Amino acid sequence: MAAIRRRTPGLPFLAAALAFALAGCGGSDSAKQDAGAPAAGPDIVVADVGFSTPESVLHDAEADVYLVSNINGSPLEKDGNGFISRVAPDGTVLDLKWIDGEAQGVVLHAPKGMAIQDGKLYVADIDCIRIFDAASGAGIRGTCLESATFLNDIAPGGSGTMFFTDSGFRAGAGGFEPSGTDAVYRMIDDERVVQVRKEPGLGGPNGITVGSRGIMVATFGSGEVFRLTAEGERTDIMPASQRQFDGIEMLPDGGFMVSSWGDQCVYRIGADGKVSKVLEDVEAPADIGYDAARNRLLVPLFHANQVIIRPLG
Repeated sequence: MAAIRRRTPGLPFLAAALAFALAGCGGSDSAKQDAGAPAAGPDIVVADVGFSTPESVLHDAEADVYLVSNINGSPLEKDGNGFISRVAPDGTVLDLKWIDGEAQGVVLHAPKGMAIQDGKLYVADIDCIRIFDAASGAGIRGTCLESATFLNDIAPGGSGTMFFTDSGFRAGAGGFEPSGTDAVYRMIDDERVVQVRKEPGLGGPNGITVGSRGIMVATFGSGEVFRLTAEGERTDIMPASQRQFDGIEMLPDGGFMVSSWGDQCVYRIGADGKVSKVLEDVEAPADIGYDAARNRLLVPLFHANQVIIRPLG
């Protein structure tokens, strides 16, 4: 049985002053303090259901289900046991292993970021982008990069284009270490891959989202956010920090949300530059998702093997 708990958020709080340079974000050059509003209702906490290192949550708007990628082991190990779950908006697990790396004919090792475009589900998996039929989950193809070491997040760019990140990590004696492959890529027509920007000092690109403000990238290693054009021209949005940013989602009002391992929260930065926390006191909030139809934040907790569904005010 799925353990679905409803958690009522605490009292409103004042977001700490953040030294964020929000150049180009809603025309503001610096962050403004803002009192975080309470959520619009109780959280749905999906726990004790079999999630195993959940890394990303994606709202499939067509099917109206939430997809959860499960690494199920090391983020870098090609162990063939990663899986993707389907969860109803009420928190009920519909299919724990809808796409199962251990099933015959399926290749899936350590799935991370996901995106849907033109009826296809794209999944970042170590050094490959796996492509599945979004309706059935059947495998279509995989596009792999010899130079990649840690493909992490992916976002649709329209017109058959997908953008994705390489965080530039590899296994080392003491855990993860930089590999120098930090990059943002563009994939065209499911096969042709070109570099948007690649350099060892890119800060460990993690989350990526594409919207009216261009390509937004959140970094884990350097804890910053920057914007890119399709040609790789960079504009810094948030300067380097210890915040270890993971997922990033654009919002309809022109603002965005970004999850922080370092601060154990999810920040919301409004189009006017105001900063608030929409979720706090959560360990390892990974690649967040957004349900635009219900105005919900979707948060996978990497270590706790849980997903939090939070209504936003």
